[in-house]
Amino acid sequence: MIKHVVFMKFKAGVTEKDITELERAMAKLPGRIPEIKEYQFGRDIVRSERSYDFALVSAFEDLDALKRYQPHPDHFPVLAKVKEMCETILAVDFKL
Repeated sequence: MIKHVVFMKFKAGVTEKDITELERAMAKLPGRIPEIKEYQFGRDIVRSERSYDFALVSAFEDLDALKRYQPHPDHFPVLAKVKEMCETILAVDFKL
């Protein structure tokens, strides 16, 4: 099993509407991309100086499944939205 963890720091000016639209788009991905085995995401609730604004934790059967997910046509619009909204994106992929 591969865990894919992403932390997002939004740009100044990102609105509540923008974040809600991102959440809606992300929520659709597990039903459209069969490689996704687990998929959780959410907003930071502590909001400390070191906190990021949003996180995604997903799981894939193996590295090949993760590699199929990344270029999936349904993933691209969500990824584009994330890149548009974020000043910083961090990701870690690790094997369980």
